[in-house]
Amino acid sequence: MHAATARLRTATLSHGRVQGSQTSAPSPDHRVHVDLAYLQSLEPQGSKLRLLPRQPARSVLNGRHGSRLRGRGLDFLELRNYLPSDDVRSIDWHVTARTGVPHVRVFTEERDRPTLLVVDQRMSMFFGSRHAMKSVTAAETAALLGFAVLAQNDRIGGIVIRDDGLDEVRPKRSRATLMRLFRHLAEANSALHAKRPAPAPTSLDAILTSVSRLAKRDHLIVILSDFDVIGPRSEALLSVLCRHNNVVLAPVSDPLSESLPHDWRRVVSDGQLQATLDTSDKQVHRALQAVSDQRREILADWQRRFGMILAPLSAGEPALPQLRKLLGLASRDRRPSS
Repeated sequence: MHAATARLRTATLSHGRVQGSQTSAPSPDHRVHVDLAYLQSLEPQGSKLRLLPRQPARSVLNGRHGSRLRGRGLDFLELRNYLPSDDVRSIDWHVTARTGVPHVRVFTEERDRPTLLVVDQRMSMFFGSRHAMKSVTAAETAALLGFAVLAQNDRIGGIVIRDDGLDEVRPKRSRATLMRLFRHLAEANSALHAKRPAPAPTSLDAILTSVSRLAKRDHLIVILSDFDVIGPRSEALLSVLCRHNNVVLAPVSDPLSESLPHDWRRVVSDGQLQATLDTSDKQVHRALQAVSDQRREILADWQRRFGMILAPLSAGEPALPQLRKLLGLASRDRRPSS
């Protein structure tokens, strides 16, 4: 179903483009595929986001929706004489009273909190019925979050999930590391095509095993995926990860799969075989809807039991407004009318 609908989606978007001269190449449609230049262009928006422990009240990272975001704290460094440029709030009044000379406590930030972005680019993500492909929504979100981490001067790395394996980038405090992750992401995204055969996809077990190897403890782990292949060890692996890290599950869905219409009829294919799906058949509709509902129930159960954070995303809307809303920043965009 994914491949055939992707083919239809791609054809529709291509048909809707404004045709230029015959000699000029058509502009890439970034709702279908992303490239390195496009991911890099998201830096101005991404660098304004913040993933630090102090989060707005409405942010999914502030603790109301799961575990509170671990992160950098303050370590005591030294006690010294007060200087005119010091904040009066840092004065240690006990020492000041005892010595008769104003003293301040100086703190230094603890070590940073590395972030690992796990981005699904399998064929199941090459699906979109309204705004963009799920694979594009995941890639855009990863780029925005990557630039946010880079702006905080924290370490950033990631894993790009393909149907035939994984590309790992170990977290470092480096723009070059982020660009390396983006290159893997752009290559995996550009390889997705409606006519491409869909091999047995990489399971969540393999993904989480790779995550465990790169993120031992005190990491922020963001997994952007449709979670379509949950393995027998996925739950146990997630449980261990959540004990020592902050884990954010960001399920990427499409409006069509969230609420399957009762009159949808399509010929679908995996690149080798094809079949006709007709959701006016009540049995077919119930079976397809049950798959989507069950997946959501599993993720909600993991959230409750393991204290992880759930941050759902839709391919039916632009990624940036959704991300700002999840981080509690949407209310800042609304200015009172004069």
